[in-house]
Amino acid sequence: MLEGFTEMDALADRGFIPGMSKEEEERLAKSETFAIRISNVANMILFAAKVYASVRSGSLAIIASTLDSLLDLLSGFILWFTAFSMQTPNPYQYPIGKKRMQPLGILVFASVMATLGLQIILESARALMSSAQDHFFDVVTNFIGLFAALLANYIDAWMDPVGAIILALYTIRTWSMTVLENVHSLVGKSATPDYLQKLTYLSWNHHKSIRHIDTVRAYTFGSHYFVEVDIVLPAAMPLQEAHDIGESLQEKLELLPEIERAFVHLDYEYSHKPEHAQS
Repeated sequence: MLEGFTEMDALADRGFIPGMSKEEEERLAKSETFAIRISNVANMILFAAKVYASVRSGSLAIIASTLDSLLDLLSGFILWFTAFSMQTPNPYQYPIGKKRMQPLGILVFASVMATLGLQIILESARALMSSAQDHFFDVVTNFIGLFAALLANYIDAWMDPVGAIILALYTIRTWSMTVLENVHSLVGKSATPDYLQKLTYLSWNHHKSIRHIDTVRAYTFGSHYFVEVDIVLPAAMPLQEAHDIGESLQEKLELLPEIERAFVHLDYEYSHKPEHAQS
């Protein structure tokens, strides 16, 4: 927590957050791009191998694991597409930007994952009746799929649909949690009290003329926060000076990496009624 306030002090004093140089950021971006490409190639090879195994064996557990690999590839494409869309702004059609494209894309993808997982469960249940989402997630699904297929060959055929059901349930649970997380980011969930304290600290120390901090809000609107800050300035302060204080505070808040947009409201007293309708 103290580290967070130290960061706020640095931003208040210097007007910027100490971080990596431009060259370091470029090197990091190149290494991340290389890692993503390697991951995509590995996923394609794994997917091809699973398709072959699914065709040869007909195992529902391997088919469920193959579906997971396919959706890994689709998730990479969706994230690439949303990132590309966010990099092509259109201030006339999308005046507040396109950063909500990412959680929306994840919601669509997660819904597809959960639906297909349910389909695997239904198919596995039919098979049983007739016969009588990160790298950790990938490891678990691959292990369950292959382990169940091996057991089906050496123990009993019912182990294969049971393994597929377990795998599908795990898929549905994982991506349902992802759906809930992204729903919270879109409906405007408040930031944590610690983060609000840091914003209040930064706003209070922004300028010596600030008499009172009336309101500090930070809420999700996609993957980043929208921030609202109401500050109280002397009633006799010239408009130009008050405007400069508010605008510089807005720019300072928007330097924080978690904040997409900040709104600073100026007032001369804080005993008034709420300025917006309460929904």
